[in-house]
This record gives sequence, structure tokens and C-alpha cells, in this order.
Amino acid sequence: MWLFGETMPHVPVPRPVQTHVIRKQPPAGRRTGKPPWYGPAAVLGDAVGALLPVLLAFTLADSTHAVAYALVAAAVWLLVRGARDRYAERRLGERHNLGPALQDWLVLVGVLAVVRAATGEESPFLLAMAALAPCAPTSAVVHTLIHRHLMARRRGGQAIRRALVIGEANAVDGLVSHLAKRADHEFVVVGVCAIGDEDPHVLAPVAARLDRQAPPHMSTDSAPVLEAAQQLDVDVVLVVPGPCMTGPRLRRLSWALHSEECPLVVVPGLTEVARRRVGVSSVAGLTLLDVAPPLRQGCATLLKSATDRLGAALLIVLLAPVFVVVALTVWLDSPGPVVHRQTRIGRGGKPFTMAKFRTMVADAERLKHKLAATNEQDGRMFKIRHDPRITRVGRVLRRYSLDELPQLFNVVQGHMSLVGPRPPLPDEVAGYDEVELRRLAVKPGLTGLWQVSGRSDLSWDETIALDLRYVDNWSPSVDLEVLVRTVRAVLAGTGAY
Repeated sequence: MWLFGETMPHVPVPRPVQTHVIRKQPPAGRRTGKPPWYGPAAVLGDAVGALLPVLLAFTLADSTHAVAYALVAAAVWLLVRGARDRYAERRLGERHNLGPALQDWLVLVGVLAVVRAATGEESPFLLAMAALAPCAPTSAVVHTLIHRHLMARRRGGQAIRRALVIGEANAVDGLVSHLAKRADHEFVVVGVCAIGDEDPHVLAPVAARLDRQAPPHMSTDSAPVLEAAQQLDVDVVLVVPGPCMTGPRLRRLSWALHSEECPLVVVPGLTEVARRRVGVSSVAGLTLLDVAPPLRQGCATLLKSATDRLGAALLIVLLAPVFVVVALTVWLDSPGPVVHRQTRIGRGGKPFTMAKFRTMVADAERLKHKLAATNEQDGRMFKIRHDPRITRVGRVLRRYSLDELPQLFNVVQGHMSLVGPRPPLPDEVAGYDEVELRRLAVKPGLTGLWQVSGRSDLSWDETIALDLRYVDNWSPSVDLEVLVRTVRAVLAGTGAY
């Protein structure tokens, strides 16, 4: 499978992915860029999110400089966001931006701290921090609304770019199929230029053909490509390199396309790698992609471990009344233990005992073998939408994920994390292949991309894809975004059964 662009960390697979996304194609001759109001809306949202809280906080504190503080905070916030390229047209609406907003907020605090020290300003420090706190979440909300609007437009065939794909048949099939499965990107393929005599299996028409051998004259390649691009009124040409599309050949093709002001994008065969892990360098005239390894050690992982344990301990204290109420309802609803303990597989294949509130009848494990033929999942997991073993209270607990609360104790013990892949059963792991085993490279989580992207409604392949995306592209900002999305997923109860 081939990749165009980046899908993480935040990528979003917000709902089960169909085999192909049906999306309208824009008519030829019409450019469908992003709405021009995205930039002003983002700037206005950031300005208001910084100005109003600071103004309100210092006004309530009877400060004589409330207006000045608010104006300075808003101006610095906009400068920080602008300097970090947050208002660039190519970025607006492409992701939720919670992680970048938090990074920018830390820069904002640092800049204002320097200004405070340089000017000798003596406003209460805690008051200032509280006043600045809404900046990041407000910005994230504004950018999320823009993102949702952009995704809705793209599903309707707007704000997208007409693309011509060049490559060998298999490579073209892989790229076009990958793009057709998702609607969260800007490309719609309107034609292909096949290299060689083999026909691609994609639905897009073959607009031109190129010889497998590099031609002696540049025009032999460029003429059919430029003619196809003009006839189809394309906005961009996507090239999938391969044995036939060599570096010198691609370079000559780029000269022809750029002379006609037609953008060229080269698609590497690298999938599910976050943009922050990829760098571009040049060595001896060669353009290289530097792919950084996933985060597995260092300060970030130590911070994750500490945050997991402290956060889980705090949640246990805060949710103690909920624990008591749920335990009592489980005990009154059906005979059997209140807490169900089960062996799961953790990081590196190490087994541990996971706890959860019992949601099934006491002999559920014995009945599972009788229901094996009714499994509705297409992979290793066993899931039935209307499982007869689930109790009345159990259905409510599962819908709102209350049955998972005892796993907070597993997090405190270090067996699990707050965010991570779903903890698998031993019999599931026994059937894993080498790709599926990679999901055991990190601790399993109480919540994760699987839980916030559809849960049991997802296919096995989609589940594995989400888990591997998290394993390969984890960062603290990814965890934070998943935790925020978890609240919405729990309240909605989508895919929980």
C-alpha cells in the first residue's frame, strides 16, 4: 500500500472505513480551493481566545492595566501562532491541532515570562497563568470546527485537487486504492498515466501511456503527460517512483511540468509515518527521506509513565463514589463476582491479570464456545452485537465504558497505560502474525485510537491499522488528543457492545 501525505498523529479515522469512499468529482475547469474565510476565522478565534479571558481575569482582580494585558497577550499569541506557520493555507483544516496549540501555548508563556522580567511587571503569577489557560483549548476548538467543515466539503467534492497519477500498473493501483478508502485528504484521481502495457485496475481512465524504457528525448515523456494534464484540467501530478521511473527520468519530467506551472508530488512507498518523524536531506545531489525511530525512551516516555500512574491514582480517588455505585448495581443485578479478572497480554508479550466490572453472566467463558459460530468480527477478536451473555446492567456499563474503570488499578501497577492499544487475550496473540505482534511493542491502554474511532464497529484490519499507527507515531500530544476524544466517544457510546 502506498502513502500520500501524512495521516497522524491525530489521523484521523473517525469512523469505520469503507472499501471505497464515494466522493463527487469537481467539474473540469473549476478550482476548488479552501474557503478564504478559514484564515481570518482562525486568527479571530485565537485573538478572542487570548484577549477575553485575560481581560476578564484582570478586570475581576481590579487591575488598572487589564486592557493592556489583554492586548499584549492577544498580540503575542497571534505572533507565536503566525511565526509557527499555523495560519498557512495548506495547514488550515488539515488536522485538529490540539497538540500544536499546546506547544504554542508553552512558547507563549515563555515569551510573556521574558517580557514580564524585562519590564518589571508585577501582576500575580497564578492569575496570569489562569488567564492564559484558555488560549490553547480555544484555538483547538476553532481549528477543529474548521477541520470538520473542510472534511464535509471534501466529502461533497469541494476543496479538493484533481490529480493525475503516473506510475507502473501495480503502483498506481496501490496509490489510487489507498486514496479511495479515505475522504480526509485533498486529492481526487481523475486519470492515470500508465508506464508500460499493463492496465491498472483502478476506475480512473488511462489518459496516457509511457514506455517502460527511459526515452532518448524529454518530450517523449512530457508530451503525453502534459496533454493528459491539460485535457483533464488537473491541479497536480502524482508520481509513484519505481524501476521504470528512475531519478533522471523523473527529473526531466519535473522540468516539463514546472515549465507549465503544474505542481509535481512524488509519492514514496512509506505508510503511516507521522510528519514529525520525517525529514528531508540532500547528500551528493540525492534527495533523502530521514525517518526517525518511534519514541521508546527518554524524557517523553518517563513523563508518560509518571502521568499514567499519577493520573490513574487521581481518577480512582475522584471516581470512588462511581466505583461503589457500579459495584452495588452489578452485585444486585445477577449472581457472581462483582469484578471479573482475566489474563491479558501486555508489553513485550508479558501476561498480566486485568480487572473490569463483570458485565456478563458468571459462566460466560463456558458459553463462549457455544457462540463461536455467531462471531461478528472478521479477525482475532470475538464480538457479538447482541451477545446473550451480557446482563442488563452490563449493557449500560459497556455502552458508557464504566466496566473498564477497575483497569485504573492496572495502570497504577504499571501493567497498562491510560492510552494504548487494546489489551489482547492470550488466544488472540497466539494467532498473531509478525505485523500484529508489533502492537505489543507498547503497553496496552485503558483507551486508545480503537476506542475513539468506532470500537467494535471497526473491522480487524482497521483495528490493527489504528494500533500500529499509535505504536509507530506515539507522542505526548497524541495521548492528550486521544484522552480528549475519549470523553466524546464515551458519551456517544458508538460501537460499544
